Amino acid sequence: MKVTSIVDGIIIDHVQSGTALKVLHYLHVDPTSTRLALIMNTDSHKYGRKDIIKIEESDDLDLTALGFIAPQATVDMVRQGHIVSKHKPDRPVHLVNVISCVNPRCVTSVERGADQCFHLDDSGVYRCDYCDEKAEL
Repeated sequence: MKVTSIVDGIIIDHVQSGTALKVLHYLHVDPTSTRLALIMNTDSHKYGRKDIIKIEESDDLDLTALGFIAPQATVDMVRQGHIVSKHKPDRPVHLVNVISCVNPRCVTSVERGADQCFHLDDSGVYRCDYCDEKAEL
């Protein structure tokens, strides 16, 4: 299999094996209208297996959720065919409208239009701002 380099865009590497499609969902990337390459379940020296996502021309992509869904990933910014920066995503302290509260009694479940707000607690778990329910992927 041959996957060519991208000229301008991002490469999200070291994504947990089998979760690339979930990452695209949380990043709100529409695979039907975005030029991208998915490499799934490829060999990794560090993790055994990994996924890689290459997204062409992705200047307006919000990577906030990446620290939540794939904290071990690395993000390479590519310009004119060269990697110009490389970083690991930070785990966001707050998430707004990325995930939904699973508690059926939570105000976000009964109030229309209420934002789904979560915070990172001291133990590294995301909890609902309203009912303190633990977040689930």
